[in-house]
Amino acid sequence: MALDRPGTLNSLGFAKPPAETRVVVAMSGGVDSSVVAAHLAEEGYDVIGVTLQLYDHGAALAKKGACCAGIDIHDARRVAEERGFPHYVLDYENIFKDAVIDEFADSYLAGATPVPCIRCNERVKFKDLLETARDLEADCMATGHYIQRKDGPNGPELHCAADANRDQSYFLFSTTREQLDFLRFPLGHLPSKDATRSLAAQYGLSVADKPDSQDICFVPNGDYASVIEKLRPGAADPGDIVDTDGNVLGTHRGVIHYTVGQRRGLGIGGLSDPLYVVRLDVDRKQVVVGPKELLATRIVPVREINWLGDEPFDSRPEWHVSVRVRSTRPPHEAIIRPLSATEAEVELISPEEGVSPGQACVFYESDASRIFGGGWIWRGY
Repeated sequence: MALDRPGTLNSLGFAKPPAETRVVVAMSGGVDSSVVAAHLAEEGYDVIGVTLQLYDHGAALAKKGACCAGIDIHDARRVAEERGFPHYVLDYENIFKDAVIDEFADSYLAGATPVPCIRCNERVKFKDLLETARDLEADCMATGHYIQRKDGPNGPELHCAADANRDQSYFLFSTTREQLDFLRFPLGHLPSKDATRSLAAQYGLSVADKPDSQDICFVPNGDYASVIEKLRPGAADPGDIVDTDGNVLGTHRGVIHYTVGQRRGLGIGGLSDPLYVVRLDVDRKQVVVGPKELLATRIVPVREINWLGDEPFDSRPEWHVSVRVRSTRPPHEAIIRPLSATEAEVELISPEEGVSPGQACVFYESDASRIFGGGWIWRGY
């Protein structure tokens, strides 16, 4: 299956032969970015592969199932050798810790539910790595993300992937217009991950059958609390589990072990109706629980908004769009009311459960594939 697009431009949108077009490919060592690099090399582009070492290499070597680990750096290098293009490993450990890991820990300690993969794209891959690509005199940078970049009447637009099951738009909402000019996403139009693996097999890549990464790269087995305890010793102080009236129902072993919407593992059995975490009170070291209906949220405050619409964000009193408040949920109808160029109040037409500070609220064109950007949910109502 070809990744080309028809027309007088080459497949990356430049009016010159592939051999005269330099493209830096961000290679994680997984099958997706490896296919992108192999295909572009096959097409004759001047490909340079770059892999980031994002955290302690000794720990990385012992960790499997996450991007940017030791084995993945090796796999990326091997693909580059097999396909005959240069490959570099850049030590971004300090940048990654300052820009992503520290905020992740601090957000959890503040009772939020952060999404570090978004911050990594925003602050590391599409910032520092993109600048490195420019320093290498690349015409563009390509990644293995499942999202589409389309040319619109007012410049490049961000659109959902053709395969809704692989779409990564929630994690890429903070991509700016300037970054979008320079980025390319060659896998976004493919119908399925099977099509990607088929291409990997076609190119004879050693990673063709490699499993997808599941965990956050620096969080082994999804155990957020143990990572936070290592980063912030003493963070897991015990406290009370209380109802919304302040009545003590039990004790907990640290607020960092709980998330809004959680039902299991509360350790307060014997009650007639199930209870859910509805709020985390970090100052009082309390986990507040209540009935499921208290999780329903209609008004969502959002800040640090990145707007990708054609008109200025605050040029209208409101925008009728669809929004996604969790990566695992589909977009739902909403009204955005700008408070400034970077802040807004989002009204969900149908209330949603488990909306949590620290999560992203991503904006979509109603009944269409275009992404209008998004922002960060910063407090609950």
